[in-house]
Amino acid sequence: MKKNCAVSGVEFEITDKDLEFYEKMGVPAPTLCPEERMRRRLAHRNERCLYRKPCSVCNKATITIFSSESQIPVGCDKCWWGDTWDGKKNGRDFDFSRPFFEQFQELQKEVPHMALWNFHSENSEYNHCCFNNKNCYLNFCTDESEDSHYNWISDNCTNVLDSTAALHCELCYELTDCERCFDCAFLQNCQGCSGSWFLKDCIGCHDCFGCVNLRNKKFHFLNEPLSEEAYRKKIADLNLHSFDALGGLRDHFTKFCLKFPHRYAQILQSENCTGNYIFKSKNAQECFDVYGMDEGKYVWYAPRKNENVMDAYAVARHNHTYECISGDKLNNSKFIAWVSDGPHNSAYCFFCVNGSHDLFGCVGLKKAQYCILNKQYTKDEFETLREKIIAHMKETGEWGEFYPGSMSAFGYNETLANEYFPLTKEEALKRGFKWKQLEKKDYQPATLSTLPDSIQNTEDTICKEVLACTICQKNYAIQKEELKFYRKMSLPIPRKCPDCRNSDRVKLRNPRQLFSRTCEECSTTIQTSFASDRPEKVVCEKCYQEAIE
Repeated sequence: MKKNCAVSGVEFEITDKDLEFYEKMGVPAPTLCPEERMRRRLAHRNERCLYRKPCSVCNKATITIFSSESQIPVGCDKCWWGDTWDGKKNGRDFDFSRPFFEQFQELQKEVPHMALWNFHSENSEYNHCCFNNKNCYLNFCTDESEDSHYNWISDNCTNVLDSTAALHCELCYELTDCERCFDCAFLQNCQGCSGSWFLKDCIGCHDCFGCVNLRNKKFHFLNEPLSEEAYRKKIADLNLHSFDALGGLRDHFTKFCLKFPHRYAQILQSENCTGNYIFKSKNAQECFDVYGMDEGKYVWYAPRKNENVMDAYAVARHNHTYECISGDKLNNSKFIAWVSDGPHNSAYCFFCVNGSHDLFGCVGLKKAQYCILNKQYTKDEFETLREKIIAHMKETGEWGEFYPGSMSAFGYNETLANEYFPLTKEEALKRGFKWKQLEKKDYQPATLSTLPDSIQNTEDTICKEVLACTICQKNYAIQKEELKFYRKMSLPIPRKCPDCRNSDRVKLRNPRQLFSRTCEECSTTIQTSFASDRPEKVVCEKCYQEAIE
């Protein structure tokens, strides 16, 4: 079955298997293509824009993702999870003369939202979409980590800075998609490496520099084996402690990597999967950054086991869910956002947690059941009214659709949608999204005209200086623990702000998009995230395995 997207007009396919899933979930086939559905979901997720705002419960100033213009009340961590307020007090009757989304949005603007999705953490205030962290700073989507800063979609790390998709790593810097690495810097797509710098697609290597596609090697320099003595001398001559020297080495290594074949996709220990960065999964189609997925489609960033999930972002331990974003431990639910342990068997809910189930159109409920628009009903009353509301939504054209962009608490330019599907202000407004007028900030000039070229020449007073990003001019500072890390790793002070450093790492990764092309060795057709105009030599899995050393 083929349809044309109601927004872009692009033709997209709906398979018989898709239709079976929609029938089980009790929803109609989508009206938007997969890309536009993802755009709409991501327009409701602000990951990196932080503001100060008073808690609506205790009035204490708190860090939050909701700006004052959003009209969203927020609760600080202590208040939101406490028992000093109850979202059921904001319950109301459903008005069948009005659209559902209009009434739901009114409820959103009355019930406190979690200021930050950051809980069970210690000394880690400035983190978002995180849990179980200790002594962490400005991490996003990073869990169960300690003494780690400026990371994104990372997990179980200790003393790791400026890394993306780092898992079970320690004492590392500038990693991108690496696992179980120790004492390393500037690695991409590596596993089990130690004491190494500038590696790509290497496994089990130690004391290697500037190498690509190696397995279980030691004392290799630019893929050439050396004696330990010769290797140590080469490394000493590079002057890795110098900022200027490191910049030249990064450029050289990028060009060096083009000499080697690139794996069409990072799909490991998986069966019948398409996408990229898929691990220990089965039947995951057009998925990106997923682990332990069993039967999934159009899912981005699912770091823990999920089953039977379609159209989702940032989900973990889901089973039979559809059109969900930002949630952990959820069963048989659809159109859900920002939840934890429920609401199971529910639809159209925000920030409902702690084992809640059988909810419809609710916001900020804990341990609740049989509620509609936060109002309590008996089981029979709930089921009868829910079916009447669904029938009403079918008449208004709302049933089966995710929340429209106009309902987002964020401007399009505050959200992930703008990172993956960028629009101008005019384009965003024309499509019905909002746009955040960014606060005009008078950035201070740097108090140091020139930063030291090496960490050996950097004094403790650097932590008191105001630094200015060389790219966006945004001010940033060096934290005391951060300085200790640079000294331990003999790394120079960065010249860019954390956001620009994150953008550089994102550019190292391929887009979350698939292209059809042929293996450059055997001409087999492959689905890959390398577009056909990319300079890399891209090969299928078989040819890649034959090429690695």
